[in-house]
Amino acid sequence: QVQLVESGGGLVQPGGSLRLSCAASGFIVNLRTMSWFRQAPGKERELVASITSAGGVTNYADSVKGRFTISRDNAKITVYLQMNSLKLKDTAVYYCRVQAGFVNYWGQGTQVTVSS
Repeated sequence: QVQLVESGGGLVQPGGSLRLSCAASGFIVNLRTMSWFRQAPGKERELVASITSAGGVTNYADSVKGRFTISRDNAKITVYLQMNSLKLKDTAVYYCRVQAGFVNYWGQGTQVTVSS
């Protein structure tokens, strides 16, 4: 019933910017956090950024701190990731995750490729 749809991925040059969106549909209760993860080829999936539903407290991986900004719209249950000053190492499939109660909902992922 619950689905997360990601959009905004694509190909950008180093130093460029992208804005990812993840919109949830379906009935979600007890919303806790919304997050972005990424997984590069040959690497483990890592947490990029998260934001709490209550208070909007954010958390960032050290590798993206100062370059990425996570935001959310609780009414739409949508989470965004503004990515600036992109680097080659940012290339990965980006996944959104919604934590509601004790349930995790995952998106299918969107490809971000940083290349010159």
